[in-house]
Amino acid sequence: MKTLIKNGKIVTKNNQTTTCDLWLEDGIIAGIGKDFSTITFDQEYDAKNQLITPGLVDVHVHLREPGFTYKETIKDGTKAAARGGYTTVCAMPNLNPVPDTVEKFEQVKAIIERDAVVKVLQYAPITEELRSERLTDQKGLKAVGAFAFTNDGVGVQSAGTMYLAMKEAAKNKMALVAHTEDESLLFGGVMHKGEISEKLQLPGILSATESSQIARDLILAEETGVHYHVCHVSTKESVRVIREAKQAGVHVTAEVSPHHLILIDENITEDHGYWKMNPPLRANEDRQALIEGLLDGTIDCIATDHAPHGFEEKNQSFLKSPFGIVGSETAFQLIYTHFVETGKFTLEQVINWMAVKPAEIFGIKAGTLMIGQPADVTIFDLENEEKIDDEKFASLGVNTPFTGWPVKGTTLMTFVDGQLVYNKED
Repeated sequence: MKTLIKNGKIVTKNNQTTTCDLWLEDGIIAGIGKDFSTITFDQEYDAKNQLITPGLVDVHVHLREPGFTYKETIKDGTKAAARGGYTTVCAMPNLNPVPDTVEKFEQVKAIIERDAVVKVLQYAPITEELRSERLTDQKGLKAVGAFAFTNDGVGVQSAGTMYLAMKEAAKNKMALVAHTEDESLLFGGVMHKGEISEKLQLPGILSATESSQIARDLILAEETGVHYHVCHVSTKESVRVIREAKQAGVHVTAEVSPHHLILIDENITEDHGYWKMNPPLRANEDRQALIEGLLDGTIDCIATDHAPHGFEEKNQSFLKSPFGIVGSETAFQLIYTHFVETGKFTLEQVINWMAVKPAEIFGIKAGTLMIGQPADVTIFDLENEEKIDDEKFASLGVNTPFTGWPVKGTTLMTFVDGQLVYNKED
C-alpha cells in the first residue's frame, strides 16, 4: 500500500525546518521530497504544515500486563504511547509472573503480538523474581527476543550479583539497565530528603541512595566492559559520576525523565500520592545538573518511566501510595512547552533525545526519517495550546500532577510501519 503524508515540515540539521512530503510503502519510507504527483497513492494524509518527526522511542515504560491489568494493559499502554507520539517502547519486567524464564517471557511476547498498537521491546530481568541473587538464563532469553536485562523497580543490592550479571551480559553482547537504589540507605523514605520532607513530616530519601549504587556499578562496568545504562537519573552526584565515567571510557549511557527536568521537591505543596515517584523529585540544583547533563551529552536521552497505577491506590498519602507517574501521553508536550518554547532547548535537540539517541544507543531500528528506514512517523501540532486532560488519556492510569497544565505539541497522527495507529480526529 502506498501512503502519502503531504505538506509537512521536518527538522533538518542546524535546527532548520523544510517543507516536504513523505511516501510510505510496505512498512518503509520510500521517498522524501516535494513532488510525487506522478505516483498514485492508495491513501493520502494532509499534515497541514505541521511538524513531522520520526516516531518517538521510549526505552522505559511499565505496561503492567500480565499481573496488574487494573493499572494498565499492553493494549491501553501502547495506545497511550501512540497518543503521545511514540512508535517504539521498551517494557519493564516487573510483572506477575516475572518473565524470568523462556516460557514466561514468551507468554508476555504473545500478548504483545496480539494487542500492541506500537512496537514493544520487552526487557527480561537480571535475576529470578527480580529480588533474588540467582541470575536468569540470559542466553536463552536473548534467543527468544529479550531487548536487554533489568530489575527496574528495585536495585541489585549485591555487588557480586551485579558483577556476574554484567560479565554474562557482556558475553552475550546485551545491555544491562539499572534502577539504582541502595536499600540500606532508604530508611523508609518516600520523597527527597530536604526542607520540604521536613515541612510535610515525611521520611526523606537521600541522594546517595541513587548515586552511591551508580558509582559502584560504574566501577563494575569498567571491569566487565558491559554496556551499562542508568535509568531515570535524578541527582547532581549521579550526573557527576556518570560524566567522569564517560570521560574515563566506560561504556555507560543514561536517561532522564520529563518530570525530573521540570519539577522539584519545592513544587510539592501537599501530602498526596500523585507527587510520589521513584526516584523522587529532587532539589533545584539537581534539576539544573540534569539539564546540564543533557546539554553536554552526559545524559543521552529522555525516557518517560510511564508507571500507571489504580486511581484509589494513588489518591492517598505518600506513606500509603505506590511510587509512580504516567508520562507516555504528556512527555513531548511538556518538554516542547517548557524547554523549546522558552528557548532552552532546540527542537532538533528534543527530537534527538526522544527519538534518535534512544534508538542509537540500543541499536534499535527506529528514530530516523530516512529512505529505506521503518515508516514510523509522528505529526505534531506545535501551535495550538491545550490543557493536559486526564479524562482524555488512553492509559488506564491518570496519576500525574501535570493535569491542567497548558501545553503545546499535541500529537495529531502516529504511524507505525506506515499504518495509522493514532489520529486525534478519531
